[in-house]
Amino acid sequence: MSTTQFMANATIHLHRHDLPDGLSFGPVVAVDTETMGLRPHRDRLCLVQMSSGDGHVHLVQLIPAALGGRGFDCPNLARLMSDPAVVKLMHFARFDVAVLQHSLGIVVAPVFCTKIAAKLVRTFTDKFGLKDLCKELLGVDLSKQQQSSDWGATELTSDQLAYAASDVLYLHRLWEKLDALLVREGRRQLAQECFDFLPTRGRLDLLGYEDPDIFHH
Repeated sequence: MSTTQFMANATIHLHRHDLPDGLSFGPVVAVDTETMGLRPHRDRLCLVQMSSGDGHVHLVQLIPAALGGRGFDCPNLARLMSDPAVVKLMHFARFDVAVLQHSLGIVVAPVFCTKIAAKLVRTFTDKFGLKDLCKELLGVDLSKQQQSSDWGATELTSDQLAYAASDVLYLHRLWEKLDALLVREGRRQLAQECFDFLPTRGRLDLLGYEDPDIFHH
């Protein structure tokens, strides 16, 4: 069962537990997650947002079968996130990949990350947040007011849904800009090698190798 809500040139579809059968996002799907916190082992996955860049955003609210457990039964969502024929486009994919792999028991690949892309080509700045990139590259001013709200609530507010949708609504346009910059600066292949490593980086984080990071001296 899904509900539909409109926001600034977007249609939001909210689904509970899983994506509906037969839904296709094409070769590249923008993906983001909302969780109860920033530790994948401790903080459960609450919401997964997806868009094919066509103005439609699909949100899957994941509710565990038992309080404090995970136990998600979402075969359609898991199949999409692990489909080798569909690129998952994310911002700060390191976290989203880790939490999806931990929560769904899959390998999330292939992946593009707009934050990694931005860090490789925008070396003249230290601002790599989605809000900053959308403002500068797309002229879009994103609201981050709901960033720290309770995503584990049974009923999400309209403001939460709008915020969640905005995090994937512009990723395709943003990627087009950043991909062109990667090509211009001769770093597209380097970016791809970073993207290919993300599922492994997520596994390392889940094993506790985020701190200390094995790549540090």
